[in-house]
Amino acid sequence: MAFTLYSLMQAALLCVNAIAVLHEERFLKNIGWGTDQGIGGFGEEPGIKSQLMNLIRSVRTVMRVPLIIVNSITIVLLLLFG
Repeated sequence: MAFTLYSLMQAALLCVNAIAVLHEERFLKNIGWGTDQGIGGFGEEPGIKSQLMNLIRSVRTVMRVPLIIVNSITIVLLLLFG
């Protein structure tokens, strides 16, 4: 497999899909990354853990419909061009 722009975009799509399917109660809470973890006080800078949790929640919320569309396009392209 050659290292092309398409394979790089496909790898990025797989990573975004992996982030999108993480479930808070089933997986993230078991490793200590639940919603009740990382609550800081007012005026404190959020830690890396809470920033990553916000990123995961944002990807799941914002990227739901675009991921369906991009995954469908990728599947059709793979079926057509192998």
